[in-house]
Amino acid sequence: MAAEDETRPLLGPREPTSAPLRQVRDAGLFLATFAAVLGPLSFGFVLGYSSPAIPALRRSSDPALRLDGGQASWFGSVVTLGAAAGGVLGGYAVDKLGRKLSLMLCSVPYIFGFMIIISAHNVWMLYCGRILTGLASGVTSLVVPVYISEISHSKVRGTLGSCVQLMVVTGILGAYVAGIALEWRWLAVLCSFPPCLMVIFMSFMPETPRYLLNRNKHPEAIAALKFLRGPHVDHEWELRQIETSAEEQHGLSLAEFKSPSIYKPFFIGVALMFFQQATGINAVMFYAETIFEEASFKDSRMASVVVGSIQVCFTAVAALIIDKTGRKVLLCVSGIVMAISTAAFGFYFKMILPNQNNSSHPDLLTTPNCISSVAEHDLTWLAVVSLGLFITGFALGWGPIPWLVMSEIFPLKARGFSSGACVLTNWLMAFLVTKEFNDLMDVLTSYGTFWLFSAFCILNVMFTVLCVPETKGRTLEQIEAYFQRSYT
Repeated sequence: MAAEDETRPLLGPREPTSAPLRQVRDAGLFLATFAAVLGPLSFGFVLGYSSPAIPALRRSSDPALRLDGGQASWFGSVVTLGAAAGGVLGGYAVDKLGRKLSLMLCSVPYIFGFMIIISAHNVWMLYCGRILTGLASGVTSLVVPVYISEISHSKVRGTLGSCVQLMVVTGILGAYVAGIALEWRWLAVLCSFPPCLMVIFMSFMPETPRYLLNRNKHPEAIAALKFLRGPHVDHEWELRQIETSAEEQHGLSLAEFKSPSIYKPFFIGVALMFFQQATGINAVMFYAETIFEEASFKDSRMASVVVGSIQVCFTAVAALIIDKTGRKVLLCVSGIVMAISTAAFGFYFKMILPNQNNSSHPDLLTTPNCISSVAEHDLTWLAVVSLGLFITGFALGWGPIPWLVMSEIFPLKARGFSSGACVLTNWLMAFLVTKEFNDLMDVLTSYGTFWLFSAFCILNVMFTVLCVPETKGRTLEQIEAYFQRSYT
């Protein structure tokens, strides 16, 4: 895969795809997107819930609910296992049940999961609730990007697709802020509201035109386009573009993965998810509270709010500029910023513990006092700046864009299976990084671990330049045609 093949326009000279959309009215599209992103908002509340809940549960007066260190770790990480299973389930449901119904049904495990947490009498009920909400999160992380990608036109698909990650980080921030004032059971009550709203709003939204045409439901597809584009657009033109692609679709067989037009986008999607977690995002977030404590942020909950606010701010910036700058530019800038910041993290650890060996400080990242003993080096500013740069870089590119590209590059017949594989990869990697981070610290030392993350960030940039096509301004049918024509 030569770099020059990947950087040229997908289909040569730009086709006049915008002319038939000149009179488009996006009110219906924005409403449908709003209804759908209530799912990622719910997903964000699930991820953010553990941060305020774990300290409260560790101090619980009820011995049956009081978490020790190991139980707290599982309470935080078991969500990723549920989400991995949700990715597999979502990949099946999105093709068999449709995008809309799959999204509506995933509100059920969200609501039931939080109900179990609210009524929990022992640790196992807490685990069960977290697994159910994780399952729903996995389905959501697959279905919503696909739904938004298929209902959007090329002018706004990048912006609306980036709203998925924006709502995730908004939910995380919402859980952090609410957790300052609410007890953990009442916080779970609050977290159950977004999925309830999602199922209500989605019941009035259309199914995607591409899915309807794939099921030979032409009148319903026309009605969906009228809702999404307004009454003054040439709906028949867009329908013909979709139908041309849909007519070539048939059931996906395993043998078809020998075709580069199938396995190349599959490889790109899975690799993007792998590299997203290999940047070390979970490790850096794990250490965030300790860094802020060393910088005189005595309330770690406020430190979480600061981190969450940075994520929301720069994810919003990415959403606003992505359809102008393109996906590849933001991925490269993001990777470079993260490579520099994680290298600086490694330098910070190397300087404050110059004689560290493989086993001297196995709990470095969980015990702030380990660092305060060498505070005379006065390098805390470097850690704070590195943390801010890393979160900024991740939010600008490698946070939202892998999910967006996943929803764009797969052919319709492989969209469910391939998206499921991507979500499964992402959540399994998230689980491994979260659970094995301390062991990695023991083996490689703290600075060696962060330099490894820096190396992965450099690989991210190289992979983006060499392998990821630019999809800005292209319809899903044009992107699919690119992969077909490049290897036929």
